[in-house]
Amino acid sequence: MRINPLDRALELAEKAKGGVAPRPPVGAVVVLDGEIVGEGSTAPRPGRHAETVALDHAGGLAKGAALYCTLEPHSFQGATPPCTDAIIKAGISSVVSPLEDPNPRVSGNGFRQLKTAGIEVVRESTEEQGIRAELLIEGFAHHLKKRRPLVTLKIASSLDGRIATRTGESQWITGEASRVRVHEMRRQADAVITGIGTVLADDPRLTARDVNGVATGRPLLRVVVDSNGRMPSDAALLGEPGEVLWVVGDDVEVELENLADSVTVLKSSRTNGKIDLAVVIGELGTRGLHNVMIEAGGELAGAFVEGGFVDKVAAFIAPKIIGGRDAPGPIAGPEPGITSLADALTLERVTHTVIDGDILVEGYVRQIQT
Repeated sequence: MRINPLDRALELAEKAKGGVAPRPPVGAVVVLDGEIVGEGSTAPRPGRHAETVALDHAGGLAKGAALYCTLEPHSFQGATPPCTDAIIKAGISSVVSPLEDPNPRVSGNGFRQLKTAGIEVVRESTEEQGIRAELLIEGFAHHLKKRRPLVTLKIASSLDGRIATRTGESQWITGEASRVRVHEMRRQADAVITGIGTVLADDPRLTARDVNGVATGRPLLRVVVDSNGRMPSDAALLGEPGEVLWVVGDDVEVELENLADSVTVLKSSRTNGKIDLAVVIGELGTRGLHNVMIEAGGELAGAFVEGGFVDKVAAFIAPKIIGGRDAPGPIAGPEPGITSLADALTLERVTHTVIDGDILVEGYVRQIQT
């Protein structure tokens, strides 16, 4: 069965997500006489955009063909020439694209340039395709608006809200299928944040691996929040490829001689003795990262929540009951907690997915109107 061209473009964009920031992930395919003759996805800077990769793949077959792309083609000279110029030069007859680029430097200009050149612009898509296209660029759009990444808090807990037993055993609360889903979420994240407590207790690699256990090279950045610089030189995550951002207090001196060259130290001011998380998020925003996931213990997760830095929650709930007053929960912190349910962090646009017995609840943090 032939794949829908826009669905194929979405697949290509989803594979690029997590590896191309500060660019948005985009997929494109060229279709002639009902057959896909060229395809491409966004490459990291200074590589090419999806549209030009697909056009080059199609070569002479692009003349008179249709171009399907997941986002409006860009129309200005940046790290690469305008994609609209390449589309017009290739002789494309029509462009099918569901979304206008939220970047104010584009924001409809790409579509207008194509129409002026006599190219038909089609904005039609199914509801599912539209949702997939919007999810692809939600971090990009968030960064354009807030100048910081979209931050997702990932939680894995039992039915009674425990993330480990009273002795600290946590592997594994959720099932294998849920863990595969988490690896895909890591692959599509620009960065994953954890705390020194998790590093010392679980010695995670924080890498994304495919179903065969092979590392995908994502996420591109792993962040360890470590107020007092206690990360050991033999931590498993240091043996994996990719940059590690080691965040320590500004009064801490760390030894780098025994660490990999890929380790970068970020010194941060403290708030109540702990790392100022605004410094961490600010650094990630300055780097142009769009999607960041937190995988941490209750203390650090609670600090991100209390600081107002969490935009989205992905909670995996396993059909298990752990029990025990000393078994930790996913959100903790030095503060005693709220006294009124009206002050609870509330999610909206909530979805529920059953994953081989586990339940994944995802939603966006409701913004308080001021």
